[in-house]
Amino acid sequence: MTLFEAAPTFLSFAAYAAIVAVVLSVAAAAVRVLRGPSLPDRVLALDMIGLLSVSFIAVVAIASHQAVLLDAAIAIALVSFLGTVAFSRFIERRSREES
Repeated sequence: MTLFEAAPTFLSFAAYAAIVAVVLSVAAAAVRVLRGPSLPDRVLALDMIGLLSVSFIAVVAIASHQAVLLDAAIAIALVSFLGTVAFSRFIERRSREES
């Protein structure tokens, strides 16, 4: 069974709606990454993009009935979390040096 079934079901409709919502959210977060205005805003937007990529993979895994994709989602969530922690420590040290 794939995401693109011949007979549409509620699950496939919900998956399409969720994918559209996630893609629009990624676009909004990408704008925040590019426009700023500050470094913490950009870090938060990058963290949001990581979270949205995990949610995108989870929606595709649920819709396509492939649990293997959840392993990739867990790995991306872990890397995203570690990246956010590293950026936060960088911002904290930078603010201490400026004070």
